Amino acid sequence: MNKLIILLILLAAVLFTAGCTENPKNTATELAPDFKGDQGKSVVANLTDLEQINTSVQTGPVFVKLGSEGCDACREMKPILNDMAAKYGGRATVMSVDIEKSPQLAAYFGAYYIPDSFVVVGVENGEYVYMQEDGNVTTDRSQARVQGLTETHVYEELMERAILYHENAK
Repeated sequence: MNKLIILLILLAAVLFTAGCTENPKNTATELAPDFKGDQGKSVVANLTDLEQINTSVQTGPVFVKLGSEGCDACREMKPILNDMAAKYGGRATVMSVDIEKSPQLAAYFGAYYIPDSFVVVGVENGEYVYMQEDGNVTTDRSQARVQGLTETHVYEELMERAILYHENAK
């Protein structure tokens, strides 16, 4: 009986840590905000501080993805984020948070399941204003989050609505 319990605990530990590896090479998500690549294309900014959102949202919506290097779905989102940064460069900012490197941001945004994405379209009375998938805005991030990996068009439609909202709010 004790061997069975130990075996179950070991199995649970293996399953819990599956995919949790460090990737030491630098990626596009580790670049500074508003960085332009060699061909002048915007790239995904590494979000480490709320002030980056506060600064960027003044010029356009900010798409934020919360994730980690050990998350397969988060790694699968990297090309989507890079494409969005190139497509919406100059009109919006795309940022990525590694919740293992910035746990304070994970706590601030209440990230429990990753990837967890959202779009900030403004700040109202000291609170972020988020774009919902239906085009409405809210200060309740739980109503505006997109959890898990989803189809690219969902992120793009959300960004288009956010850009339109931001342009009309000026």
